[in-house]
Amino acid sequence: MPRRRSRYVLLVAFVMAFMLYQVFKNPEWDATSYTGSIKPNTPEKGQATQNDKTKLPPVNEPVVNKPLNNQPPPDHEHPHDQEEDEPEQNPKKQTAKGTVKIPQLKTEKAPPKEKVNPTKSVNTPTMPVYDPKDKSAEITKAANLPVDEDLHATKPPGRQNAEHVAQSASSTTSQIHWHKVSEHFPVPTDEIIPLPTGKPKDIPKIQYKFGPESDIAKATREKRQAEIKAEMQRSWGGYRQFAWMHDELSPVSARFRDPFCGWAATLVDGLDTLWIMGMKDEFDEAAKAVKQIDFTFSPTRRDIPVFETIIRYLGGLLAAYDVSGGKKGGYDVLLDKAVELAEILMGVFDTPNRMPILYYNWQPQYASQPHRASTVGVAELGSMSMEFTRLAQLTGKNKYYDAIARITDAFEDLQNRGTTINGIFPEQLDASGCNRTAEAVRYQESQAALASASAAAAAETEKEPKGHQPDADAKRDAVLPAKTGVPKAVDSEGKASLRKRAAGVTEDGESVVKDSTTSDKDTIPKPIVNEQPLFPGNSGRRPSPTTPEFDKSEWECIKQGLAPGGWGYQQYSMGGSQDSTYEYFPKEYLMLGGLEPKYKTMHIKTVEAVKKWLLYRPMVPNGRDILFSAKVSTGGDPENDLRTEYEVTHLTCFIGGMFGLGGKIFERPEDIEIAKKLTDGCVWAYESMPSGIMPEGASVVPCASTQSCPWNETLWWEHLDPSAGWRDQQVAEWEERKRNKKNEELRRQEAGEKFSVDKATAKLDAEKSDKKDETDPFADIHVPKEDPKKVGEAKMTEYPALEPGTNQSPSNVDEHLLKKRTPPSDPRQGTADEAASNSLKDKLDLNSAGNSASNDSPVSGGVVSSIPVVEETIRDPKPLSHEEFVKDKLESEKIPPGFVNINARRYILRPEAIESVWYMYRITGDPVWQEKGWKMWEAIHKHTRTEYGASAIDDVLSATPQTVDEMESFWVAETLKYFYLLFSTPDVVSLDDWVLNTEAHPFKRPV
Repeated sequence: MPRRRSRYVLLVAFVMAFMLYQVFKNPEWDATSYTGSIKPNTPEKGQATQNDKTKLPPVNEPVVNKPLNNQPPPDHEHPHDQEEDEPEQNPKKQTAKGTVKIPQLKTEKAPPKEKVNPTKSVNTPTMPVYDPKDKSAEITKAANLPVDEDLHATKPPGRQNAEHVAQSASSTTSQIHWHKVSEHFPVPTDEIIPLPTGKPKDIPKIQYKFGPESDIAKATREKRQAEIKAEMQRSWGGYRQFAWMHDELSPVSARFRDPFCGWAATLVDGLDTLWIMGMKDEFDEAAKAVKQIDFTFSPTRRDIPVFETIIRYLGGLLAAYDVSGGKKGGYDVLLDKAVELAEILMGVFDTPNRMPILYYNWQPQYASQPHRASTVGVAELGSMSMEFTRLAQLTGKNKYYDAIARITDAFEDLQNRGTTINGIFPEQLDASGCNRTAEAVRYQESQAALASASAAAAAETEKEPKGHQPDADAKRDAVLPAKTGVPKAVDSEGKASLRKRAAGVTEDGESVVKDSTTSDKDTIPKPIVNEQPLFPGNSGRRPSPTTPEFDKSEWECIKQGLAPGGWGYQQYSMGGSQDSTYEYFPKEYLMLGGLEPKYKTMHIKTVEAVKKWLLYRPMVPNGRDILFSAKVSTGGDPENDLRTEYEVTHLTCFIGGMFGLGGKIFERPEDIEIAKKLTDGCVWAYESMPSGIMPEGASVVPCASTQSCPWNETLWWEHLDPSAGWRDQQVAEWEERKRNKKNEELRRQEAGEKFSVDKATAKLDAEKSDKKDETDPFADIHVPKEDPKKVGEAKMTEYPALEPGTNQSPSNVDEHLLKKRTPPSDPRQGTADEAASNSLKDKLDLNSAGNSASNDSPVSGGVVSSIPVVEETIRDPKPLSHEEFVKDKLESEKIPPGFVNINARRYILRPEAIESVWYMYRITGDPVWQEKGWKMWEAIHKHTRTEYGASAIDDVLSATPQTVDEMESFWVAETLKYFYLLFSTPDVVSLDDWVLNTEAHPFKRPV
């Protein structure tokens, strides 16, 4: 035992000695071994340390309820006062041995507070520049922003998501903020496209010249308007109470959602609506709260959805600034925050061809890398022009206009070059600016030429005399592959020389051994620097910690403009993913005062293409003369391979307003008539639903002619069931089988009667034989013999009669119809449990009627068999006829007359239909549009109203749809605004003074 203990002691001593050796061998702990984005910094001389004035508040203390005295403003409030980032500390400098080196985060000097003069023009803030060579990111603490006493908590207690609770509860959580980075592909100053200058052109009046209003009409209008305003107050109150400073309210559960970076989307989106409705106190409170939004950080997303951010946030801030009086209004914070956001968004244009990245990774370690645009949707790419144009007008900075002018030029170029359907664009576009097909062809050609040259050089080499050089041969064989063709080149003197470098040999015959990282420049294309797998949600590239100095030449390619994206059939429509680009052509023309004619040309080409390829008249019961816009697909030959979907989508309902607006400003009266029919089509879709609300998506029956289209129920039924002929054929075949089966049963019955007589005779003989055996002395001895009793004892399988209307097998009939049919009744069946038990017994009991023959039934033809007739056990229900199928479909799916399918039954509070109704009222002056709009409002208000706001609903085909607990920000930004303006006086947001973006944010037109 002592020996064994000593072994353990020696082992422990050895381990401890080894550990001490390792400690003393490296006394300086590597505090900077992490190669991520955090770098060690030391405070500047005389600068306060981090625990001086930058302490976070206690965990339980609200950070936004009251001003924080004696604290410097956060770095994002005055970005133009920021200093450049300090250079990295010298990694070679070491502290004294035996000490532990602890990295310190850099603290920033508190910039002095500046008094903002509301009457001064806004200058673009100078953001701190992020060095792309510096792979670290500034880590700052969450900003504590002073606000007024009466403002409520940013995150209402008890309503946060778990991730928000965890984040707000931690006083040590660090945040990575966006920083301005150096551009990789800047536009030279002398090449920036400036705003058009000069006096705006005389553009025809858009609004109808309204006359005096009667007292009755005024009272009705004001009563309706007050009801709409009350709904805005309810929705805003719910948002203010339960979702303040978050993106959206969940109006049923009284919670919040943050789908758009958590930057208070509803607050920003609803600012101008508050002002227009006269809710000035709410507007003032919200405008002050805008200052709290930190666009340099998102707690919910690593990427910025550029399209939604521009139309909701940038558009909302600029419109609120405009409607509240601009420079004279005293709300300069709105323009300041718009500039702050725009500076961040300008990074999306830093690509070789200046086409934007549409999902932007804002964190510095990603934003600092070079990027290239990729495949984009038409609407996302083309719906930035109004917002950046207005920002350029307000700030005087042409760089904002330049960013979107280049996109417009690219669209104009594509429209002029022509697409498969000239005038409009396919749904997906390649915005990379690189012709990958041409690059591949060029590479293949260069490889073929290189192979040819190599073969020629090899042939010349074989002709040259060679001496015996064992050392040189061995050395060459060690580095050359077994089969090497060495190309020849021509030197400066015109002599042929071997290009041995390409084969691993110098011109002097010396071998060149390359390491694994060396690439052959003559045979292999040079790889692109930073060529990394795409980061999820981003069109750019994943950064590398060892990225070399940026070389712009590495991003050069065979250039091309916008081109169709993807392969196969291309889709064209006026619906989602395409809509707002076309909407912005006439509106941008108004924004620029008519000084840029290309927008007029592009609009006219668009509407002509739409009229030729997309517009159709649906067949409706009362012959109503309405129009819709279809979706078409083509493989490149639309005259022969065009596929048309006669869709009815809520998003496409904007098109009535677009046709009407363009028809007025470009003096095209026929377009105004088309606009009326397009708008009335969406009104009809509302009126046709049981709920009175239009679905997200559906399809209808097209008319053969737009001039005359009487209702044809037979044609409608054929669209409801395209397989009418097949169904009727199935019914005829079933009836034939039914007749054959009946004849077979009659034949079996006749054969069964004859067999019954034979069986009775055999039974009588058997009874006589039994009586004889009673006196037989050898009766106890068993003698095997044939038992006639077993012959013919099998009972013929009984089959239940088929119920009339019973459905057929799943192979012949739609599955959803099978579920509606009732199986044949079972006389044994009692409760549902008993039926299930009996069914299971039948399956398991091989002696049951379904698995063996009975002992009492005759068999057809007198043939004895214990095996059931398989053909007779197969059920053969009657298939549905065309008429039965259609009636069943109409009953089960509740499809209204004229519709073929309702493929998206939800309503998510969309505004497009009422938007076009408002345009029609303001353009035509016809009060019928007010009446149509009011019916739409009554249905929406009835089914979407909740205690705290309005909610999306699940099924417009139901008279009592269910809420889905979502209230998108466009409910307050667009839908309520358009309803309110429909019952306002014509001078409120007059179309002759204002132009509205796709999110209903009004911008002031130039005068």
